[in-house]
Amino acid sequence: MGWELGVAGLAVGMLIAVVTAPVGVSGAVFLLPVQLSVFAVPNPAVTPTNLLYNVVAGPGALLRYRRDGALTGPLVRRLVLGTLPGVVLGAVTRVFALPGPRIFRLLVAALILPLGIWLITRTLRPTPPEVRRPEPRPRTVTTLALAVGVVGGIYGIGGGSILGPLLVGRGIPVTKVAPAALTSTFATSLVGASTYALLSLAHSGSIAPDWLLGLTCGLGGLIGGYLGARLQPRLPEPFLRLLLGTLAAALGTLYAVNALR
Repeated sequence: MGWELGVAGLAVGMLIAVVTAPVGVSGAVFLLPVQLSVFAVPNPAVTPTNLLYNVVAGPGALLRYRRDGALTGPLVRRLVLGTLPGVVLGAVTRVFALPGPRIFRLLVAALILPLGIWLITRTLRPTPPEVRRPEPRPRTVTTLALAVGVVGGIYGIGGGSILGPLLVGRGIPVTKVAPAALTSTFATSLVGASTYALLSLAHSGSIAPDWLLGLTCGLGGLIGGYLGARLQPRLPEPFLRLLLGTLAAALGTLYAVNALR
């Protein structure tokens, strides 16, 4: 990779993290199409490269949230304990059961497109306070985290982009969800990237992460994540949710069109 692509990776990682960190999303889900379309990372190496991005970028936002005292509490522990075993299972599934690029794009579209539409709908038509659901039980949170960990291991997105909106929709405030989701994403990405690295030793094909690209984009995400977490109190939540929903819906549509050609 030349220095031009290195600079591009740094800029892309920083821009994505600035936008996504305030709502508890690492941004790897939006890095995925950039890897395929711009950097031409082979399948399934895009998944571990995404996880590597999360590992490098995650501490930026987490450092800021830690300074604000937002990384304590039971929600952080429940999400981490649930997603860690799930991401290992997801990584194994991705390598041995979902190798085809067409199927991969279809599944990514099926994940991202409904999520984007859901975010847009909930932002434009919020649930009235008197009919909102109570916060989910601890066991429900852990089970949900386990399922999301499997999905995150398959798609290389850490799981925060799914856990965040789901938990907020169940009545947990964004100020609690964002730090917990990013902590879970960082922990699962660390385990997931290590799992892919080990699987690459016993499996033919490009399943090891693109280390240079992952580190370059991750460095940009490290800076952008810190800035995004710092901007969280100053930016209106509806604007951020609407932006994320629009991006997710557009990316999901693009994946679906490309996969069905």
